[in-house]
Amino acid sequence: MATVNAATWIGSISVLLWGTLALLTKLSGGEIPEFQLMAMTFGIAFLLMGGRWILAGHTGVRYIRQPPFAWCIGIVGLFGYHFAYFKAMTLAPAVEVSLLAYLWPLLIVLLSALLPGERLRATSIVGALLALLGCWLLISRQAGGFAWEHLPGYLVALACALIWSSYSVLSRLVRSVPTDAVGWFCGVTALLALGCHMLWEETVWPDGLMQWVGVIGLGLGPVGIAFLPGTMASNTGTSSYWAP
Repeated sequence: MATVNAATWIGSISVLLWGTLALLTKLSGGEIPEFQLMAMTFGIAFLLMGGRWILAGHTGVRYIRQPPFAWCIGIVGLFGYHFAYFKAMTLAPAVEVSLLAYLWPLLIVLLSALLPGERLRATSIVGALLALLGCWLLISRQAGGFAWEHLPGYLVALACALIWSSYSVLSRLVRSVPTDAVGWFCGVTALLALGCHMLWEETVWPDGLMQWVGVIGLGLGPVGIAFLPGTMASNTGTSSYWAP
């Protein structure tokens, strides 16, 4: 029972941290290019995990050797989701973006039906349709209503939900991968984002304390510590599953 309670509290902390994603992204100002923001935040996340490894008495090198499929899922999931999310936040209002991007739990239910031994139930389809209808009603009732000029942002936000749900569902196929491996996925994601930034973007540093709070907060919170609870759950014996 104690283990179950610990896992419940740990999962609740993750949800709380992920809930700050929109707020901290807005605090970062919106002027920092997407790839640069990813490089900075995932760099912080990697350093955070590195600090955890050092405190545990090792360097984390043991977690580098993972199946190629796991590396593909991890990097594409982290890189793709956060780039799409940061991009959507520049194309549409934060409320609408968050509403659409956080359809991923619903999509997990639907996509899980594609896994071996699972099947799609009529109740799941009805639930999905009701959720989409609810999103439409909430967006259309905002002060400006549905705005066609924000359509690209809406579509990119939906892509966020699809990427993260696919990442989570496919991760069930590599259950043996420890959560600590996410630290290396974050490191590679930071390097890839840095390369993309150097190729296609102009560097824009945070302007003022609040923007720095947003960037550092992203790296420490929803991009960083939010993955550590999964590691702690793994250490308590509840799971070795590294996806959220």
